[in-house]
Amino acid sequence: MGDGGTKRVAGDGTVRGAASSGRPTRRRDPIEANARLTASTAVVLLVLLAAEGLTILQIGPLLTPHVFIGMLLVPPVLLKVGSTVWKFARYYLGDRAYRAKGPPLLPLRVLGPFVVILTLTVFASGIALLIGPHSWRSSMLLLHKASFVLWFGAMALHVLGHVVDTARLAPGDFLRRTRRQVEGAGVRQWAIAGSLALGMVLAVAVVPRVGPWLTAGPIGHR
Repeated sequence: MGDGGTKRVAGDGTVRGAASSGRPTRRRDPIEANARLTASTAVVLLVLLAAEGLTILQIGPLLTPHVFIGMLLVPPVLLKVGSTVWKFARYYLGDRAYRAKGPPLLPLRVLGPFVVILTLTVFASGIALLIGPHSWRSSMLLLHKASFVLWFGAMALHVLGHVVDTARLAPGDFLRRTRRQVEGAGVRQWAIAGSLALGMVLAVAVVPRVGPWLTAGPIGHR
């Protein structure tokens, strides 16, 4: 018995199908799968980062939403960093499929590590500022602000450099016409949903610390 089509293994290890039923044929394409996950997560991050940016305009009265959204962002940020680092590692470790696809443009390759380092610095310093010892406040606030300014510039260039690919790839797992083209759409969707759920747990757990943080007094007060 057959499934109405045939499968063949391409030179890069990708399994491609050719079905006679006219329906889209699901294929195993790890490069496309990772690219879709990266792009979909990027869209989620852009929405949340835009909301986080609005809280900065009135950081005093909006400190609680600022902290809540910041903690909500942590797992999706780590998911995005993970998918990006995976692509980077596979290429430089000599994976044939990634080598055949080729690297991003040189400016984006140079910019990428700075975006990752600055992103992690912004979030780590913000968390340390909130939950660390009172004596850390001055140095962590300075680091948080300085890294944010650098991060904002690097991120703006990063977004502009990837906007076309993101717009093309992000809907792939969510449109009926394209979601069945690459295996694992459901897994990728659950990965994003799971990261948001975990972020919600972190946010709910950390937000109660905002009150005691404010009660502890301004930076430099002892």
